[in-house]
Amino acid sequence: MHFSTWNVDASQILSRQELAAVLKYLKRRAARLPNVRMNLAIVRLACCCGLRASEIGGLTLGDVRVGIVRPHLLVRAEYAKRNRPRRVPLWWDAGTLADLSAWLDYRYDQGAGRHDPLVCSLQAATFGQPLNRHVLRRRFHTACRVLGWDRLRTLTIHHGRHTFISHALAGGRTLAEVKAAAGHASLLTTSVYLHVVVDEREEVGELFAVANDGR
Repeated sequence: MHFSTWNVDASQILSRQELAAVLKYLKRRAARLPNVRMNLAIVRLACCCGLRASEIGGLTLGDVRVGIVRPHLLVRAEYAKRNRPRRVPLWWDAGTLADLSAWLDYRYDQGAGRHDPLVCSLQAATFGQPLNRHVLRRRFHTACRVLGWDRLRTLTIHHGRHTFISHALAGGRTLAEVKAAAGHASLLTTSVYLHVVVDEREEVGELFAVANDGR
């Protein structure tokens, strides 16, 4: 990709208001519908952690490190772009940490082990099998349908990654921090997102606010 011609605009990013609407819609239905609960985890992984579809599909339960001072996701080399493993902070946002921890507990309660996929088929005939990128893309669309068809037709799961990077920068994380979390090869790539207006100053809890991490 040639850097000089690449750009990101606001249409490729969910605003805080849009993301709040998606999360509220999913949370309202997640307690009684396991598929919706998993869709909530997928939205968190895409929009609040910046994972690509292939990276989401490659996560295992053991890759979700919680209950420690710096909870994070481990994106292993075999699923990361250019085979570059990275750690994605979960302590940047309390809501993301809570939702992914809840899904992790749910998977363990299903009898899954640490080497099993974090998101998987819930159908009886294929239960526990990992989801491919095409299924993850469809699930992301289903999760975001509360935004309406006109908006939905402009979105892909990769726009969740744009959303994470833009909101993380707007929330006060440094270029270096976001570069590392996103797995960018260069700060120039990360800096492309600095100019994007990500919201109209709506508040969504602690979404990508700078955590009180003792610094």
